[in-house]
Amino acid sequence: MTTFLLGIDQGSSGSRAAVMNQNGDILGYGYRPLPRIHPHNGWVEQDPHQLTLGVEQAITEALAAANCRPADILAVGIAGQRNTDFVWDARTGRPLANAITWQDLRTAPLLAELEQWEHAAERRRRLGYFPGTWSSANHLAWRMRHQPAVIEAARAGTLRIGFSANWLLESLGRPAGHMLDFGLVQQMGLFDFRAERYWSDWLAVLGVPLEPLPVPVPTVHYFGTLRLTGPAGDVADAPVLAVIGNEQAALFGHQCYYPGDAECSHGTASFVDVVVGDTPPEQEKLNVYYAWSFPAESPGRRGIGQPVGYPPPATRHPQHTFCLEADTTVSGAAIRWMKEEARLFDRDEELSLLAASVPDSGGVVFVPAFTGLNVPHNDAAARGTILGLTLGSSRAHLARAFLESLGYQIRGILETITAETGLVVQQISTGGGIAASDIACQIQADLTGIPTIRPAFTELAVRAAALLAGLGAGTWPGVEDLPALPGTPIVFEPRLPADQRDAGYTRWLAAVDRAKNWISY
Repeated sequence: MTTFLLGIDQGSSGSRAAVMNQNGDILGYGYRPLPRIHPHNGWVEQDPHQLTLGVEQAITEALAAANCRPADILAVGIAGQRNTDFVWDARTGRPLANAITWQDLRTAPLLAELEQWEHAAERRRRLGYFPGTWSSANHLAWRMRHQPAVIEAARAGTLRIGFSANWLLESLGRPAGHMLDFGLVQQMGLFDFRAERYWSDWLAVLGVPLEPLPVPVPTVHYFGTLRLTGPAGDVADAPVLAVIGNEQAALFGHQCYYPGDAECSHGTASFVDVVVGDTPPEQEKLNVYYAWSFPAESPGRRGIGQPVGYPPPATRHPQHTFCLEADTTVSGAAIRWMKEEARLFDRDEELSLLAASVPDSGGVVFVPAFTGLNVPHNDAAARGTILGLTLGSSRAHLARAFLESLGYQIRGILETITAETGLVVQQISTGGGIAASDIACQIQADLTGIPTIRPAFTELAVRAAALLAGLGAGTWPGVEDLPALPGTPIVFEPRLPADQRDAGYTRWLAAVDRAKNWISY
């Protein structure tokens, strides 16, 4: 009897796979890094074939570690990259070009041109966010101008556009149709999410055809099958019953299911996501996204292991949950700069050791606006600034000032969410990157004034993918029945007195004012 679930987390830096049992225990885990390609300055691409190979190897490794055969897998869930777009030919199943990642900057000249469009001011409300250089909408507009193979496939009606989840189903399985969950469809930057349809006028100005785009379906849905290969070379096809964006998967994996639940994922940047419920708020400062969508009938109560048609009847509308999201400009990228360019330390672990060696930042304030400032300041012209240096300042003070900058940025995001929506976040879960550091988590708690919770299990996106697949397979009746996170979380309670916290934040805001609008000088 097949009782195991397989979760896949296909991210921008690597691919993870995990085998889970019906108790929610991870029995086997596999990982493969994904190299990035830089054909020109500012361009960042991925080889679709290398991505497929990496996922295939990660799956085999996870099956081997779990002592599990491919035929033992009941269902698969995929958490995939957002805003890294893949293009392929439907006739051959072969890629037409490399994937363009969210880190790519080639579309910067296009942004000014699109600002002149008569409906440009409507983009944030219709799309849920402003589509910058990272957005697939702009990548696809660039492709339709500069990649002959893509242009020809569009003319021939054989072009397909999607994200890594689509490409995996195409290259490593058999898709039930060309589809994605509502959240990933929205992430393409082409979907009027309030109207639940692609925005035809925006497609026209970008020159992107409608036909190659995926159909939006619920997160828990029958997406097709994936071919799994075991360590002994045996193969089996398993149904893919869930697909979700990896940041929303992290939110689900942190068990943030209800309004006010929040998590912060630290990576290249640090993302704060907060569940807001079943109604998307009107927003000008924060990104509004689908968090996940379930079929009108609770998926776990019947299982969806067979194809489900879309769209559903009007009386059976998908159940949407929405979230607010905001990100710092850089966090992991700033750590790389401190290590590789500023030479403050040689190993990432030294950042925490340095920060913990001093009681405070010694008056140093570090504004890591290397690529601008995001919520609540939203100033692309800001640049990185270090203030308050004296002859007694050391690299330890700089390290601590950087960790403080993350806490202050998260505080600014949370305060904006409260001001805009009335939601008050009582605690925040954290994971990824610098969250492995005790001192970083303690500083985050001290400067936000709310507890920071770090789960014992850290691979939350891949676990969420498996849980969602289990809901689709009927392993659990509903979200409230999902198994708890394994292990005992560490709770970092705020220790800093409120007056010191507020004084530090006032000093931080003064430094931010000096960093703003810098490139105009």
